Amino acid sequence: MKKQYLEAGQIVNTHGVRGEVRIQPWADEAAFLTRFRRFYIDGAAVAVRSCRVHKEMCIASLAGVDDVDAAMALKNKIIFIDRDDARLPAGTVFLQDILGAKVVDEDGSVLGVLDEIMPAPAASVLVVKGDREILIPDVPEFVLDKDADAGIVKVRLIEGM
Repeated sequence: MKKQYLEAGQIVNTHGVRGEVRIQPWADEAAFLTRFRRFYIDGAAVAVRSCRVHKEMCIASLAGVDDVDAAMALKNKIIFIDRDDARLPAGTVFLQDILGAKVVDEDGSVLGVLDEIMPAPAASVLVVKGDREILIPDVPEFVLDKDADAGIVKVRLIEGM
């Protein structure tokens, strides 16, 4: 079942003395978080006054956080976004939606379940747990389809995988 609120990053520190926070984004690009007008922290909506990218981190000014002490109180908090506020490009899915999905090959044979998605420099790697562990680069040559609604990821394996 898809979650309404998705983990999108973590506040890792303060930035400056005016209450801005540094957010480590959990997205393909840090700029993804700059599109949101509200984040959710500890279940409460927090208005985003501004958000910009700086050195692959997001620097955000949040409503009610006006000094460094208030910003420090948010350190290590997880940032959530509302699924309804996000607009994904066609053909993409939230990775959280496919974790635990059944992974099948081109013939429909079940290989296992998607246990983890490891970031890597060239492309993320899907970790499939079944009779054996299979590592599959998340590129179109190997990952043919990600159907979050059906809970199925279709892949093409090559010899040695």
